[in-house]
Amino acid sequence: MKDLPYWKLVGAIIVLTAIQSAILLIPDWNGDQASTAAPKIDTLLDVMIVLSSFVFAIVMVMLGYSILKWRAKPGDESDGEPIHGNTGLEILWTAIPTVIVLAAAVYSWIVLDEIEAREPDRLVVDVFSQQFAWRFEYPEEGVTSRELHVPVDRQVEFRMHAYDVIHSFWVPEWRIKKDNVPGITTRAIVTPNEEGDFSLVCTELCGLGHATMRAKVVVEPEQDFTTWAADQDPIPETSTGGETIPAEVE
Repeated sequence: MKDLPYWKLVGAIIVLTAIQSAILLIPDWNGDQASTAAPKIDTLLDVMIVLSSFVFAIVMVMLGYSILKWRAKPGDESDGEPIHGNTGLEILWTAIPTVIVLAAAVYSWIVLDEIEAREPDRLVVDVFSQQFAWRFEYPEEGVTSRELHVPVDRQVEFRMHAYDVIHSFWVPEWRIKKDNVPGITTRAIVTPNEEGDFSLVCTELCGLGHATMRAKVVVEPEQDFTTWAADQDPIPETSTGGETIPAEVE
């Protein structure tokens, strides 16, 4: 097989990247968007799909070219020639992934920094997780609930705590997922922008009842949220607003 011009190899890589990206970008991987962070995270996923397709295309095109060019002839059972390698090529295949990973890291950092920027009027909610249930405290309103209610178009800061093992807070339509880790307080920032009923899911295997660890999430107008909060039970005196974990869920 004659040597292929570099432009043909590059062209094959570009074509394979375009085909694979087009196929992988067709499915709606994440579903409905219901927060201001969702479009940014979905776009980030699309970019990662294209980058991954590019890396895959490079590997597959060069692998195919190498197999065709340097394959053994029928009946040839001799050993391959002893070669040292190609220093320039080794530098190239180290540099390209490094640049791609750094670019992806910078882009991801920018997106994360945007979606986690705190607003002064944000609502604070303490989230308590325990095998196999959720409980929510609203320090500003002084109430607690087994359902998560939040006002639409207002930023919410979730302060998350676990009583026993690691759980994970995830509302698929919000795209934000954060682990609840025993002994520390983790935080997530979300601005819901679609009203409706959603489901909070624990996505960290936390025991036999893991699949049942769900809670109803209601995103509603600010006035409806205020009315709802007025009808809820007050925060127990044994609770300290999430700064110290009580012995058990009340």
